[in-house]
Amino acid sequence: MIGRLNHVAIAVPDLDAAAAQYRDTLGAQVGAPQDEPDHGVTVVFIDLPNTKIELLYPLGDDSPINGFLAKNPAGGIHHMCYEVDDILAARDRLIDAGARVLGTGAPKIGAHGKPVLFLHPKDFNGCLIELEQV
Repeated sequence: MIGRLNHVAIAVPDLDAAAAQYRDTLGAQVGAPQDEPDHGVTVVFIDLPNTKIELLYPLGDDSPINGFLAKNPAGGIHHMCYEVDDILAARDRLIDAGARVLGTGAPKIGAHGKPVLFLHPKDFNGCLIELEQV
């Protein structure tokens, strides 16, 4: 059902410093910051030959990233994103298997302009999973 790894998301306490570290220290191609108000984050994508890294920074006081950073002040891996061909079919199959979809269960449009869903980390070995339709 799942396809390739689309990205690994890392919550960061300082978006500019994290982007500079990937660009200047690691020599990666770093994109421009992009606000995602529906998700409460500002993101920066780092392109790698085989996947992407997504840097997440809180957008507003009610951002879900604020709680994560309160528990992990230095930042850390927030979620893994996998590609799926049909997000509704994947959602229905996962629900039938007992997995919990976060929110209403209706896909939202993600940072790549494609439908996304998130799966409860307690159902996936403590890892928040994002599914993105490709």
